[in-house]
Amino acid sequence: MRYIKLIFKVGFFLTLLSLLSIIVANSLVEKAAKEKVYDSVKEVPYNKVGLLLGTGKILSNGRINLYYRYRIDAAAKLYKNRKIEYVLVSGDNSTKDYDEPSTIKDDLIAKGIPAEKIYLDYAGFRTLDSVVRCKEIFGQQKITVVSQQFHNERAIYIATKKNINAIGFNAKDVNIKYGLKTRLRERLARVKMVVDLVFGKKPKFLGNKIEIK
Repeated sequence: MRYIKLIFKVGFFLTLLSLLSIIVANSLVEKAAKEKVYDSVKEVPYNKVGLLLGTGKILSNGRINLYYRYRIDAAAKLYKNRKIEYVLVSGDNSTKDYDEPSTIKDDLIAKGIPAEKIYLDYAGFRTLDSVVRCKEIFGQQKITVVSQQFHNERAIYIATKKNINAIGFNAKDVNIKYGLKTRLRERLARVKMVVDLVFGKKPKFLGNKIEIK
């Protein structure tokens, strides 16, 4: 009986700690991103480079990923309204058969963005990698992050901790039913992000510098 009570107390403590961590991480992110995310292309300030955060184009059911489609649309809208000059596409190219950046580039070109205005970061395995590499590899200290708002907020928090002046342009979001799992994962991702930053987590790869010009 004593052991059962101990297990219950430990379980309760861990649950409470987890909930507290989620609340604190979420509060930190939202505070850092307050007044730095924009829905209107007319109101978003100009930056030379837009950092487009990658995601897979096709879902396991064979349908197009709406997060992907809306991010492409948002980047194209920024470029056509002269709110950015270049798009830095940061995504996962961890295997020969999985290449987010190149797929995104093709779709951006189809939307009217010239190929020479698009730069690819093939080592954007995580949001932290994408943001840090944007500065360390591509030399950008002032950027417009392009993704859905919840993702932009996390990227902006990372940027503030890495001395990068970042704002976010919010791509269209999905409905609650479509994005429920993603939203739940985002709460945990924010906790992990805070832990990574506290312990000085580095990008998986750095490498030679690439000038955007």
